[in-house]
Amino acid sequence: MRQAILLPLFVCATLVAQAPKPEAKASAEVKVGTAVEKMELQGEAATFKIAAGTKLYAWTRVTGAAESTITVAFSKGDRIAKQELKVPHSPYRTNAYRTFRKGDEGSWTVKVLAMDGAELGTAAFTVEIE
Repeated sequence: MRQAILLPLFVCATLVAQAPKPEAKASAEVKVGTAVEKMELQGEAATFKIAAGTKLYAWTRVTGAAESTITVAFSKGDRIAKQELKVPHSPYRTNAYRTFRKGDEGSWTVKVLAMDGAELGTAAFTVEIE
């Protein structure tokens, strides 16, 4: 008798556990700064006055894109520097950097792109080389 009552409950629980979960829309929070310490951005700004050879970091928190790869792209006009990064789980914090040299002055954009090229997040910033 006890088995007859528990069996339907067990079957229902198994089916619910196996049902496909709705996919969350992937997105990324993007910030630019001068360093990353303990997975947190340092020196966040929209304008940077830096010496040639300085690295600027694009920090991102990606959600809804577990077990995938993202691309972080720094761009100024037709100049683009890309870096691919693994996203093992969601949410996930990661970062990429670009070294800025003489001639890199101006307005820049950093975009985080999904594997299919969809834009997950973006940040704009300006660089002035001292």
